[in-house]
Amino acid sequence: MISSRPLSSSLIVGGLAVLLFAASAGAQGDPRVGLKAGVQDAGEALRHMELVAHRPKADGFSNASEPGDFAFANSDLAFNRKYVFQGGYHGIQVWDIADPRAPKIRATLSCPGGQGDVSVYRNLLFMSVEQPSARIDCGAQAVTDTVSSERFLGVRIFDITNIDAPRQIAAVQTCRGSHTHTLLVDPKDSKNVYVYVQGTSPVRHPAELPGCSGLPPEKDPNSSYFRIEVIQVPLASPKDAKVVNAPRIFADAAGNVAGLWKGGTHGEGTQETSTTDQCHDITTFPALGLAAGACSGNGILLDIRNPASPRRIGEVSDPNFAYWHSATFGNDGNRLLFTDEWGGGVGARCRATDKPTWGANATFTLSKDRKLRPAGYFKLPAVQEATENCVAHNGSLVPVPGRDIMVQAWYQGGISVLDFTNPHNPSEIAFFDRGPLGDKLALGGFWSAYWYNGYIYGSEIARGLDVLQLTPSDQLTQNELDAAKLVLIDDFNPQMQPRFTWPASFVVSRAYLDQLARDKGLAADRLADVTRVLNEAERAKPAARRAALTKLVAALEYDAALAENGPKVQALAESVRKLAAMR
Repeated sequence: MISSRPLSSSLIVGGLAVLLFAASAGAQGDPRVGLKAGVQDAGEALRHMELVAHRPKADGFSNASEPGDFAFANSDLAFNRKYVFQGGYHGIQVWDIADPRAPKIRATLSCPGGQGDVSVYRNLLFMSVEQPSARIDCGAQAVTDTVSSERFLGVRIFDITNIDAPRQIAAVQTCRGSHTHTLLVDPKDSKNVYVYVQGTSPVRHPAELPGCSGLPPEKDPNSSYFRIEVIQVPLASPKDAKVVNAPRIFADAAGNVAGLWKGGTHGEGTQETSTTDQCHDITTFPALGLAAGACSGNGILLDIRNPASPRRIGEVSDPNFAYWHSATFGNDGNRLLFTDEWGGGVGARCRATDKPTWGANATFTLSKDRKLRPAGYFKLPAVQEATENCVAHNGSLVPVPGRDIMVQAWYQGGISVLDFTNPHNPSEIAFFDRGPLGDKLALGGFWSAYWYNGYIYGSEIARGLDVLQLTPSDQLTQNELDAAKLVLIDDFNPQMQPRFTWPASFVVSRAYLDQLARDKGLAADRLADVTRVLNEAERAKPAARRAALTKLVAALEYDAALAENGPKVQALAESVRKLAAMR
C-alpha cells in the first residue's frame, strides 16, 4: 500500500474550484504516471484500495490479437443478488459473485448489436441495441439492407429465470435504437417497470418502422429527434412491453423546444458542444421523483413523478463541456454531478496539456426549489499517456453516511474515488490504475466502476472484470467503510439511483464521530466524551443502554445548535436516537 500524498492543487475559475492536473506528477511521486504497458501484464498502481480479483473475458468474448477491438469490447454492468451482468459489443457475460474474491463465469450470451448496456430487475434482463447490423434473433450475420424486417434497434428483454439459458421474450423497436437505457421502478406502481430509451443513432427508414422521421421539429412536429421513448413493461406479462410515450423532454413549460444549447462554441477558448437534441444518459432517482439527463449540450432536470411522462423542470449548460454524458445525484438530493465525455471516450484527454475543466466532472448544488447552480470541477489528477484513452465516465455513490463519495471509471485513466460532499471542492481519496494496452492508442480501460454490497466492480473494456475493495485511510476510516457495508441491495442498476439508508448501528454513529473529528466539527474533549458514552452504552444492559443513549441524544441536539457543523452533529444525534429505540 502506498502512503497518501497530495495529488494536486486547485485554482479558481469563474468562482469555481478546479482540481488541477499535477503536471509534474512523476516528480511528486504519483505512481500512476509512466506505468508499464501490457494487456494482462500491465503495470498497476493503487492507493487506499485493494485489488481482490481479476478475471479475463470469457471464452469467445475476446480478440486476443487486437485487444482494443470494438467488436469484443466490454461495456456496462448491472447487478442482481449474487450475479453481475457485464454488457458488451459481442453480448453479455454473467459472473457469479457469491464470493466476490473469486468471481466465476456462469453464463454467456452472444448477441452483437452495439455497446449492449444492461439493466436487470428480478427475473428480467434488459439490453440496449443501436447498431444497424443487429438482428432480432441475436444472430451474428449482419443485416445490410437499407430496409429489413430482420433488423432490430431498441431494447431487448430476456427472461433470466434460468440464468444458464437467458430467453428473449420481447424486443421493443425504436426509431433511433438504444445507445443506453434507464430503468425506472416507480414506488407507486407495483405492476409495471419503465424503461427510458436514449437513442443517439441516425433515424431509421420509416418503411422499416412506421412513424420514424429524421426531419427537424419545425418541419415535422413528430420528428424522432428532441425526444426519448418510454417503454412500459407489465410485470405480469413482460412479453407485452411496448412504447407508451415519446415525451419531448427538451421542450419548456410552454411546449416549445427552447432554452437549450443549439450547438457550437460558447465563445473563444470554449468547447465545441453538440446540439441538445438527444440524451446520452438519464439517471433516475425514484425516491425524489427526479431524474437528471445528460443530453448532448445540456444537463436537464426532470420531474418523473408520472413515470410515463417525464417533463423538464430545469437545465444547465457549461462552456467547458463538449458532450454531457452521465449524472449522479448526492444521496440527499442536494448535489448533482455531471460528466463530460470530451472525445467520445476514444481519445487521450488526460494529458498534461489538456485543460482541467475539459473532459471532467462538473458539480452543482440543487436547491429545494429545484434550481441548479454551478459549484466546482473534478478531473483525474494524474497525467496519462497519449496512448491512453481517458475522460470522465460511469460511476456510482459509495454509501458512506453523511458523505457523497463516488467511485468512477476514467477508461485507461483507471478508477478514481472522489468526495464531492463539498461540491465546491471535490477531492480524490483513492485510486487504481493500469498502464496502457500498448504503444499506440487503443480502446481500453474501465468503462464503469460501481460499488455493490461492499465491493467495487470494474468493467475493463479490453481485459475483463475487476473486483476491488477500499481500505482505511486518513480520508476514509474503518468505521465509515463498515457503515457503508451495512447497505445491502438485491438489484442495482446504477442509472436508477437508490436513496441509501442505514440501520441502527453503533458503527454508523462512530462513522459520524470520525467525520466530526476529521473536520474538527466538535471539540476534542467533547468527541472523547461522546465516544466514551457510546462505548459504555454498547456494553450496557438494554434498559441502561436506552437511558444513556436517550440522554446522549439530548446533549447532542444541544451541541448541534451551537456547533459550526450543526447538520453533521444533528445526523449523529439521529443515529444515536435509532440506537436508543432498539429493543
